[in-house]
Amino acid sequence: MNPASVLQEYPRPQLVREGYENLNGWWDYAITKTDARPDRWDGKILVPFSPEAELSGVGKALQPGQFLWYRRTLTLPEIPAGKRLLLHIGACDQRAKVFCNGQYVMEHIGGYTAFSSNLTAFVHAGDNELTVQVRDDREVSQLSRGKQSSRRGGIWYTPQSGIWQTVWYEWVPDNYVKAIRYTPDLVTNQLLYQIQAPAPAGAIVRLSLHGQPAAESAADKKGFGALAIPAEALRLWSPESPTLYDVDVTLGEDRVTSYAAMRSFGVGEDEDGTPRLFLNGKPYYHNGVLDQGYYPDGLYTAPSDEAMVFDIQLMKDMGFNMLRKHIKVEPMRWYYHCDRLGMLVWQDMINGGGNYHLLTISAPLITGIHHKDHDYKKFARTDAIARASYYTELTELIAQLYSCPCICTWVLFNEGWGQFDAAAAAEYARRLDPSRIIDHASGWHDQKIGSLQSLHVYFRPYHFKKDRLGRAVALTEFGGYTLAVPGHTWGKKRFGYKPLQDEAALCDAFRKLYEQQIIPAKQKGLAASVYTQLSDVEDECNGFVTYDRKVVKLPKQLVRELSLSLKD
Repeated sequence: MNPASVLQEYPRPQLVREGYENLNGWWDYAITKTDARPDRWDGKILVPFSPEAELSGVGKALQPGQFLWYRRTLTLPEIPAGKRLLLHIGACDQRAKVFCNGQYVMEHIGGYTAFSSNLTAFVHAGDNELTVQVRDDREVSQLSRGKQSSRRGGIWYTPQSGIWQTVWYEWVPDNYVKAIRYTPDLVTNQLLYQIQAPAPAGAIVRLSLHGQPAAESAADKKGFGALAIPAEALRLWSPESPTLYDVDVTLGEDRVTSYAAMRSFGVGEDEDGTPRLFLNGKPYYHNGVLDQGYYPDGLYTAPSDEAMVFDIQLMKDMGFNMLRKHIKVEPMRWYYHCDRLGMLVWQDMINGGGNYHLLTISAPLITGIHHKDHDYKKFARTDAIARASYYTELTELIAQLYSCPCICTWVLFNEGWGQFDAAAAAEYARRLDPSRIIDHASGWHDQKIGSLQSLHVYFRPYHFKKDRLGRAVALTEFGGYTLAVPGHTWGKKRFGYKPLQDEAALCDAFRKLYEQQIIPAKQKGLAASVYTQLSDVEDECNGFVTYDRKVVKLPKQLVRELSLSLKD
């Protein structure tokens, strides 16, 4: 990795325009005890790596109550008439305030979704000072924090803070395309869209396939429109055939390029009356892997675009067609790679809440009892502001990823961590996006709603049982077979659900797991399965590949053969 050109790829393939500047690289940083602007700086930090990550060059952890400051200079030309300067930050954990030339611009709360600032009124030709103030209170607050913990170990990982996705700016006209929402309609063979802009009326949207024009239309005054795709140009997206259409949008002086796909998701009954997950109107088994998205040198942040592609392609090569993005939101390029390579994604919402109540979380493993989740104290969700913030972040998450073809399922809560009012949350998510499947409670504390039953089974053999409510049944976590590879572990501690001594033992156990449990369950009605997990993460040694991505523990061909047995 070259620090002078870190992660320079265009950060948002879903909406591309010319005239942008990547701001990744060395920034000044300081850590202070108060929110007063520092009068001296501690050194340099390599953005977009968190100060806790080795690649940042800092090696310090931001503590609750402290403030992390970033500073760099923007050297700008004379501002063109009728233009705006937008600053984009892919993600900054957990509270971020943006200042320009000493003036407050905006604040964003939530460490996992992208946000933008309009800097036009604050800048001038020449040198401008850009400053970002960050606060991350982790467990002290009940805001979303993922699997970070001040007391890392086991399933809890090194905490991190600050900017951890690409920072960039771009020039746009006053009337510009903010976002595009695509909704495929396979009944009419139309791609429905909405152009989000100050004045979207008349935006021209052109669709092409492999360079050949396929459809064109103009947006109405609210930005809505439809592209009727002729039969000869209709190609359905799937993991086996991930066809993407190129989209070109012109709105006055603004021109952006994008991409879209034709596909549909849902839950329905197969010809035998068994509830299944559907892709493009047909039963389709989701053969998946849990993906934490952590790296030993960058933590949340992949050291390169190639590192993200490596993980996705490895799972493709092993025959999997789905990744469950576990309690993390990736950069938009990661979803683009899933779109183009053909990988379904179950997207988790980020967990939050107060201290992890082991009895509440783990009771269903022993008793099988699922609690009603309106008891905020039991589920450590007593902070009303944090509960409201959950909905804000969920709204931002769905809006940000809505047009990614790969996203098939929203997972709202996992194993009861900070779960609350899941039925209401599921209804809210369904209103925002009726085109996807919703897993309201992955693992346990099922509220007996929806069209999907989501189970986690680790410490006993799994035997398929039909859901009493007639929902499709998904085994959304299982496995976790553990093999520590000498010379490729993160530390001395080992964590997993079934330790094995060598590769031969791991291969034998893995084959038996699928042949004796998963494949028979699929034949009886299981609709999806998610093996734990893609890579080792810190103490966890239960990945297909080591944490450093140097050793693949299971032969690709073995895993692929078992995966093919699960194909419909």
